[in-house]
Amino acid sequence: MISAQAAPAAGAKTRGPGAYGGFATRWALLASVAGGLALYAAFPPVNAWPLAVAGPALLVLALTGRSLRASFGCGLVFGLALFVPLLSWLVNEAWYAWVALAAALALIFAVLCIGQRLLLRLRFWPAAVAGWWVAAEGVRDRWPYPFPWGRLGMSQSVAPDVRWVAIGGVPFLSFLVALTGAMIARVVLIRGGARLGAAVAAVVTIGLVLAGGLLPVDPTGGAPTAPVAAIQGNVPRARNLSQQLNDTEVTQNHAAATSELGAQVKAGREAAPDLVIWPENATGLDPYDYPFIYALLAGAVAAIDRPILVGEVLQNPQLNVGQLWVPGRGPTTFYAKRQLVPFGEYIPFRGLISKFSSLPSLQPVNFTPGRKAVVFDVGKIKLGDVICYEVGFDDLVRSEVNAGANLLAVQSNDADFEIDGQLGETGQQTAMARIRAIESDRAVVYASTTGESSIIAPDGALIEHSGIWQRAILDAPVPLVSYRTLADRVGAWPEYVIIALTVLALGWAVLLPRRKRTGTGTGIGTPTETGTPTETGTPTETGTPTESGSPTVTGSPTGTGTEPPRGAPEPI
Repeated sequence: MISAQAAPAAGAKTRGPGAYGGFATRWALLASVAGGLALYAAFPPVNAWPLAVAGPALLVLALTGRSLRASFGCGLVFGLALFVPLLSWLVNEAWYAWVALAAALALIFAVLCIGQRLLLRLRFWPAAVAGWWVAAEGVRDRWPYPFPWGRLGMSQSVAPDVRWVAIGGVPFLSFLVALTGAMIARVVLIRGGARLGAAVAAVVTIGLVLAGGLLPVDPTGGAPTAPVAAIQGNVPRARNLSQQLNDTEVTQNHAAATSELGAQVKAGREAAPDLVIWPENATGLDPYDYPFIYALLAGAVAAIDRPILVGEVLQNPQLNVGQLWVPGRGPTTFYAKRQLVPFGEYIPFRGLISKFSSLPSLQPVNFTPGRKAVVFDVGKIKLGDVICYEVGFDDLVRSEVNAGANLLAVQSNDADFEIDGQLGETGQQTAMARIRAIESDRAVVYASTTGESSIIAPDGALIEHSGIWQRAILDAPVPLVSYRTLADRVGAWPEYVIIALTVLALGWAVLLPRRKRTGTGTGIGTPTETGTPTETGTPTETGTPTESGSPTVTGSPTGTGTEPPRGAPEPI
């Protein structure tokens, strides 16, 4: 705890960090590192979801009593501790891509942490901090290049509280996780008799958040079912991308696995699926330009005698698509990927980057984004598709459901990120797919070139899943749900409302010191900007906080004690 106190007499030992000034800088930085690493560990591949609350809690403790400059430093350290290991799979593309993206995300996080430090001035700061996490994630999801990795809510795919996503989406779940962490931090910061009340409030908050597991958000009873299959054809295992991405062999692998499934169906060993789903980039060569590829695809459709959703790259313009191939008709409707991967499917600042990197040569022509949701009509199946990276974007998945999809597909090519055996990207996207299933109450077929492919129930459970770097055929009946969850009906409004209230709270926090100087402040137990507490019974300080965070007090107490009023919220 950190408490303001009178200057000690000569020879007396000073107390450790106290409640007003914050922890010493070295401890604040250590708390920042611990918080970032704890939040990283909440995601796959570690998947220790309870540690997600430790991130917001430790960040609050680190920012307590910090100057705005020091708050930036703590935020930067926290961001690096989170994003460097979380995105380590990017080293398979290029080490500098990994470093640049992790550093950029950490820098944005650090700048935004100044806002959280200001919000800590408020009496209702735990709710404001929770709103800050939603707002910060909203910024990172959209600017400067969308990249929605590391969201608090996305760490909860196997947690009891994950069902809250069906009520308010991933932003609402992020709010609840952050609120839990902030309430725990409040217990640490509050002193005296008020701590018991804070502990009770924290326990109640934890209980309410975990009670999300009891929400009746999966009314799939009585829904019709349909058998579906996912093909994981595997790709050549190589130590570099140019060898690994052998387009002809990749397509041959998927055609062969589909023919194998067709043979099992004809022999009566497997039920015939109504629909087969291939992964993203199952063919990187446009079948309209390559007769050999066209023949492979047509042969696979004939072998299974069922429609196949094929992940393709089409040219003129270059599109990343899922195209439905139908027996007797060939290629029909396609969905074009709408949210392209920056520095992957399109290269910003191509001319500049070309001067020091070969990265643009891996993607010499930028892909063209799609413009709309597409629902594939396959009998009683109404299939909505998103491709790889798009699973991280709330509005894209929601748009497919709201367009009428009763089944969702996620087509993915994870081979690029697994060359050295890392499974972080694969696990993180699978976790997102499971959350999307719960959020929209839809079964999800996640098809990957190399794994981990999965067929996911509407409640997020894995019906079937594959291993990594192997051929796999997944085949299972899934419910076709037409019910729309509250999250899909209200859309982005919970996120917008939380962000708007947080911005208003930030404005109030900025104005608070001015109101205190004019005698109109209303905060209880909140020190002025110079660190001087305003309550009766607390020391009058004429100094400013030292860099270690503990105020230097040159006056003497004007009241009868040095602790804040019993029962008052602890100042930050």
